[in-house]
Amino acid sequence: MTRAATNAAFTAPSWTTANRPASPTVGQIGWNTTTSSMEMYNGSSWGGLGVSYGINYLVIAGGGGGSGGNASGGAAGGGAGGYLESTVSVVPGTAYTVTIGAGGSGGAAGGNPGVVGSNSVFGSYATASGGGFGGAWNTAAGNGGSGGGVAQWNSSVSKSGGTGVTGQGNNAGSFIWEYTGERSATGGAGAGGGSGNINNTNATAGGSGKASSITGSSVTRAGGGGAWGRDSGGSGGGSGGGGAGTNADPGNASSGTANTGSGGGGAYNGSGGAGGSGVVIIAYTNATQRGTGGTVTSYNGGVGSNNVTTWVHTFTTSGTFTA
Repeated sequence: MTRAATNAAFTAPSWTTANRPASPTVGQIGWNTTTSSMEMYNGSSWGGLGVSYGINYLVIAGGGGGSGGNASGGAAGGGAGGYLESTVSVVPGTAYTVTIGAGGSGGAAGGNPGVVGSNSVFGSYATASGGGFGGAWNTAAGNGGSGGGVAQWNSSVSKSGGTGVTGQGNNAGSFIWEYTGERSATGGAGAGGGSGNINNTNATAGGSGKASSITGSSVTRAGGGGAWGRDSGGSGGGSGGGGAGTNADPGNASSGTANTGSGGGGAYNGSGGAGGSGVVIIAYTNATQRGTGGTVTSYNGGVGSNNVTTWVHTFTTSGTFTA
C-alpha cells in the first residue's frame, strides 16, 4: 500500500452563502467564501465547524420616559438605557438573535410618572436593562439601566433618585429636603454619569452619555433626560441624546433621541418625553464581510493595521446577526 505524502492536503469545494449546494447531504462540508470559513450541513441547516472569530459589540437598551407635570410639583427626567460594550467570539454560520428595546413612554400630564424602557439583547452575550422612568412628585423614581430622576412638591421627606444597574449605568440624583414648599426634580442618570442631588426649587440636567468609537468615529449615546423645577424651569438633557425638560405652559417635554437609549425629559404642565429606543452594533476586522444582518457599513483602519477593513453591523430594529 502506498501511503500519502505527509504534506498532502485536501482541497474542499467552495461556494458563497447564496450559492450553497441546492440538495446538500448530511456531513457535506465546504469553504464559504462569503464568511471566509468552513461549514457543514447537519441535515437541516448549514453551520460553522467551530472556528470562531472575535467581534466587538455595543448594546444599549431603551431609555426611560420622563414624568408629566401638573403645574405644581417638579417633573423628573427618565434614565438612559443600560450600556454594555465588550469583545466576544462568535462561530461562523451561527445565528444570534438581536432585540432592540423600545423607549418608555412619557408620563401623562397631571403628575404622572414615565414608563421604564425595554431591554436590548444580543444573543446570550449581553442583556442591557431598560432605563428607569422619571418619577412624578407623588411617586418614587424608577430603577433601570440608569436610574430615573426624582420629583418633589411641598413635602418634608427626602427622596432617592432611581438606581442604575452596576456595570450598565448610574444612579440619578436625590432630593434632600430643607424646607416646606420646595418644588424640584432631578434629571435622569446617563451611561456616563449621574444627575446630581438637589435641595431647593431648581432642577438638575440629565446625566451625561457615554462615547464609543465602535463605528469608526466617536459617538456619544445614552444621556439622561432633563427635569423641570419651579425656579430653574426646564433643564437640558444629557449629552448623547437626552430629552430636555420644558417650562412651557402647557407643553410637552422632549423625547430622547431614537436609537441612542437616552431618557425623556420632564414637563411643567404637559406630557413627559418618551425615552429613545435602543441600538445594537457589532463590529469586526476582516478583508471581506463575514457576517450578515443589520445595516452594514465599513471603514479602514482596524486595530493593528491601517489597511485592514472593519465591518460594522448596526441594528436599529430587532433581527438576527449570522456570524
